[in-house]
Amino acid sequence: MTPTHSCFSPDARTEHGRLHLPVAPKANVRCKYDDALYIASGNNEVGKAPQSLTPAEALAYLDRVLASGMELSMVGITGPAEPFATPEATFETLRLVREKYPEMGLCVTTNGLGVSSYASALGGLGLSHVTILMNGVDPDVVEKLYGWIRPGTKTLRLVEAAEYLVGDQLAAIVALRKAGVPVKVNTTVYPGINDAHIGDVAARVASLGVEIMHIVPYNPPWEGATDMARPDDAVMERIRSEAAGFLPIMQAPDLCGEMIVGVMGDACGTGPEVITAESALPVPGGDRPYVAVASTDGFDVNEHLGHARKLLIYGPLNGPISLLEARPAPPAGSGDNRWEALAAVLKDCRYLLVSSAGNRPKDVLAEHGIRVIQTEENIEGVVDALYGGGKGKGKGKKK
Repeated sequence: MTPTHSCFSPDARTEHGRLHLPVAPKANVRCKYDDALYIASGNNEVGKAPQSLTPAEALAYLDRVLASGMELSMVGITGPAEPFATPEATFETLRLVREKYPEMGLCVTTNGLGVSSYASALGGLGLSHVTILMNGVDPDVVEKLYGWIRPGTKTLRLVEAAEYLVGDQLAAIVALRKAGVPVKVNTTVYPGINDAHIGDVAARVASLGVEIMHIVPYNPPWEGATDMARPDDAVMERIRSEAAGFLPIMQAPDLCGEMIVGVMGDACGTGPEVITAESALPVPGGDRPYVAVASTDGFDVNEHLGHARKLLIYGPLNGPISLLEARPAPPAGSGDNRWEALAAVLKDCRYLLVSSAGNRPKDVLAEHGIRVIQTEENIEGVVDALYGGGKGKGKGKKK
């Protein structure tokens, strides 16, 4: 097992720091019960998914965390979506980190789709381990959990896709173990769907050489989001005890994962002064000194780009970063022309903060030098981080 990673060693949780780099912008599966903006990581994340970074931005983020004096022994490639839906970005990030910090431990979290073909390359990079997010080994169970599963460019009926996903996950475990890469499985308990099936998952993955399993309860993304409730502690204890008959079960808080920076403490390593992923992005300046925000209340980033009628403009005002003005957004219904017009409206802005946006407007705006960041946090906190203030995320309203 890996002595310097909290997944494998309880002692490491308070002694060895780690950082998760969100460089995966695309998803290839969608669970029926989770908010699309949440990281598909077994619901063991702290807060909303961060904005995805480019490999260069991810390296800058790592540099900034290390420059702060924080000691790290592990870097994980994980979220906000699936690392191997965009394998080029994942491998470029791994390569950059390995070249600059050759002694740094590396790991990846994935749902396993298509991963077996990359096992040898991952083994060559000397990964500490790969975590596979696996909620069932019976396609009939898996089919009930997912809204869609898209292997590569293939379009399959869900019943076929569920069988494909399970097969790929099992193949990934076999290939990774053959390549010398330790494997951990993360499983989320969905009451009434897979809660009676976790022992089967544990038995099957243990037979393939998985070293440890992390079992976490389903957490509704917000109150009232679904009819499914979080399984209680007694149920979780029973399920973990059953699975422990086949392989070691990771003993760790349910809330730990994608947003971790540092060692795992009471706040899962977030600490009072989190260095956010946004701090790795270029600071607004030059001919793009401003940040635009889609918000209905002026407190939180809470509006879909397509619904925005006005955009709030933030920038320096005699020193402090302040709200400068509100600019009207172009009217709806004109396709790419609308986004071209919006690019002209925001020609002096480096970033546009929205709660959600389609791929096409993001692509058009990116062509004009405007990076769209999806978040639902407090405006002041995110804007401050983008300008290098280092305050991290504010206490935005949660759904």
